[in-house]
Amino acid sequence: MINPNLSRLQGPNLTLRLVQPRDASYLYGLRVNPAYNLHLSQVRGTAEDQRHWIEAYKTREAEGCELYYIIERHDGQACGTVRLYDIKADSFTWGSWILDAGKPPKAALESAVLVYRIAFDLLGLRIAQFDVRRDNETTLAFHRRFGATQTHTSETDAFFTYPRTQYDADLERHMGVLRGVAAE
Repeated sequence: MINPNLSRLQGPNLTLRLVQPRDASYLYGLRVNPAYNLHLSQVRGTAEDQRHWIEAYKTREAEGCELYYIIERHDGQACGTVRLYDIKADSFTWGSWILDAGKPPKAALESAVLVYRIAFDLLGLRIAQFDVRRDNETTLAFHRRFGATQTHTSETDAFFTYPRTQYDADLERHMGVLRGVAAE
């Protein structure tokens, strides 16, 4: 059984909630939309296939090795997805990060803070390890500004780490930005 604290996490402007089979059409729509899928692995099949994938994923969620979230505005409108996976004793990877056109201001910053809150504060992990496609300049720039360290590159990807210690040092600054946005 998954820790109930991981089921839903709220920030100043966004909520992350675990994906459900009913989210299949939304998730599939994002995954096949060329405006959002350029830097993601290709998806095949239909929305119904996506629903079956979510149902199978729920086993991995229950085992604690993967967490897939729908990102929602506080009015309940879905505006993206993010996934934590390859969860180990002290590390994790995150990706499948999509923010759609309905996202509020600073949604990238807030969803990243929430991901790290889940991993570092709730799961007790100490380091994030992730990769970004080298041609995904916007996301590369985001992670660098956020404080992640690029460790190496391959022909297609740039690899990063972001430790708990950096999160702890950066959190108040990030939250200050987000509280300012929420006050607008």
